[in-house]
Formats: sequence, C-alpha cells, structure tokens
Amino acid sequence: MTIDQKSRAMTFPRVGKYIIIFFAIAFIFAGARGYQLYRYVFEENVKVDYVILVTGEDDLKSISEKLEADQVLINMKAFKWVAKKKKYADYMRPGRYELKQGMNTNQLVNMLRSGAQAPVNITFNNVRFKEELAGKVSNYIKADSTSILKLFSDEQQIKDWGFTEENFRAMFIPNTYEMYWTTTAEEFAERMKTEYDRFWNDTRTKQAAKMGLTPQQVVTLASIVQSETIKPDELKTVAGLYINRLNKNILLQADPTVKYAVGDYSIKRVLNKHLEIDSPYNTYKYAGLPPGPICFPEITSIDAVLNYEDHKYLYMCAREDFSGYHSFARTLSQHNRNAKKYRDALNERRIYE
Repeated sequence: MTIDQKSRAMTFPRVGKYIIIFFAIAFIFAGARGYQLYRYVFEENVKVDYVILVTGEDDLKSISEKLEADQVLINMKAFKWVAKKKKYADYMRPGRYELKQGMNTNQLVNMLRSGAQAPVNITFNNVRFKEELAGKVSNYIKADSTSILKLFSDEQQIKDWGFTEENFRAMFIPNTYEMYWTTTAEEFAERMKTEYDRFWNDTRTKQAAKMGLTPQQVVTLASIVQSETIKPDELKTVAGLYINRLNKNILLQADPTVKYAVGDYSIKRVLNKHLEIDSPYNTYKYAGLPPGPICFPEITSIDAVLNYEDHKYLYMCAREDFSGYHSFARTLSQHNRNAKKYRDALNERRIYE
C-alpha cells in the first residue's frame, strides 16, 4: 500500500465519524424540537377558567392580546404556533367560549376553530316595561337594548305573529332560556314566539276559551293580578275576583292599571286626580280589560288566572297592617269598611301620595 493509499484510508474513517456526529446532533435537535412542538400541542396551557367573547371584528392578534392581557395561558407562544398551524384565522367564528383550567392548546384551538361556544342562560322576571326587558336581555346576548326595543315597533312582524302592538309583550313569558351569546334581536324574538306557542298548549288554550278569553287577554289579566299582590297564595283569589267583575260587566277598578297609565309605580295612594287620566289602561274609566299587559307576568300568575278561585268576592283592599295581604269583600258596604281602615292607617303613617 502506498503512502497516498494509507492517507486516504485514514481520512475516510474520520469523515465518516464526522458525518455520524452531524446526524446524531441533527437527530438530537430534531428530537428536542419535536418534543417542544409536542408540548406546544398537548401540554396543559390554560391556567384559569375564563370566558372569551369573539366578535366579528376580532383576528388572531386581538384574540392573543385578550388572552395575554388577562394572563390566561401558560405558554402564549404555543397558542400562536398551534393557531397558525391549524389556520384558526381562516375559521374564526364569533361566540362566547368557556376556557377550562387544564385545557391543552390543541383543545383550546379546536374549540375556537369549530365554533363550539358555550350557551348562556337568559333570565328575565319582575319586568314591567319593555325598556327593562331590553336592558336585562342585552346583558346576556350580543344584541343591544336598542335592537331589542325595535322589535316592539315592527308592526308587520307583530301582526304576522298574531298580536297587536299593545298586547305584543304577552309573547315574552318570563323564564330562564338557554341561548347563544351571538343571538340577534330577531332570533331572540323568534325563540320567544316558539316558547309562547309551546306554553299555550291545548290544555291552556282550552282553559282560556272556557273563560271566554284569548291567551293574550289571559296574560293581560295575569299582569294585573301579579301587580295587585306580592303574595303567591293570593293570586288565584285575586284572579277570581276580577273574573267575577268581568262576568258581571263591572269596571275592574284596578289601581295598578292607573299607575301604569300615569307611568309612575311609586304612587302609594291612588288619588282622584289619577283616576281622571284619559287612558284605555284606566280601568276606573273604561270597562273590560285594558288593550294589553301592564307588565310581563310570570308563569305562576298566568296559571293562577287559568285556575282562578271560584268565589263571590267583588272587592279587595290592602290590609291596614301593611302585611301585603288583602281584605276581600262581597258587598260594597263591607268593602267601604275595609277601605276606611286602610285609609286611616295611611293617614296615621302620613302617607298622602
């Protein structure tokens, strides 16, 4: 073997050694990077339970800023990397998303990318005016109070659904409803119509017809009954009283309707000046039911009317002990005695308005 041959023979093993080292190092780095990316995808990344609202104006940058500002994630870089690899920006969907502590980045991005938003429970009760309804509902969904209020002036839609502008509020039955944050005002109204139709099943519709009332009239009467008493065990008694007056064509003379007509529910005493107001809601002037509900009555109040107590009472007056209960009477003379006791109690407490 010549010197050159010996030299080449010694060089090849060295080159091979370096190649092996190179690939070994490359493999180590590749493995390290692979492990890092694996952790990016599957390692726990959500630190706390969190609700994020994604609007139509959001992009990956603004979503990242929200999460970063509230220190929601353990590894923001991991979120950005997985989001880009999964092209989240191309599949971004508005909604309300609930992030749970312990979620990994893959689960988080998949949830946002698929639009798997969490529903919200919309609850509205103790509502008198449509402005209050709009304000309460807009706290739960994207639709603002202005768009919800516009529902009450959409004459054609109201007519198509079988209501008048005056009794349209009968369609909105207080309860708790599950909806998505992205619900629009129109979608909210459609859901309320669906719930109204479901509530007024054959049984309730037949009960109303037997009483000679439409469902809207039942709700109107229920709104008066509910406004008259804060005592659940009195609802059916009060309902029976007004049914008696309707059947005898006696003016309802319900103080809450006068307060509604005046637009002031803070009135403690309904005075003669209030009774003179010219309004179809003034049941001291106009016979029968007013043209629509004076509040949004609860289901318990509606069912109390449908299952009213059968009795002979025609009059009622708040008790002089201010317990919230009422004294009921069959005759005007008996009622006048009850009313005097209550007036005297008001005067004693110097309640004049």
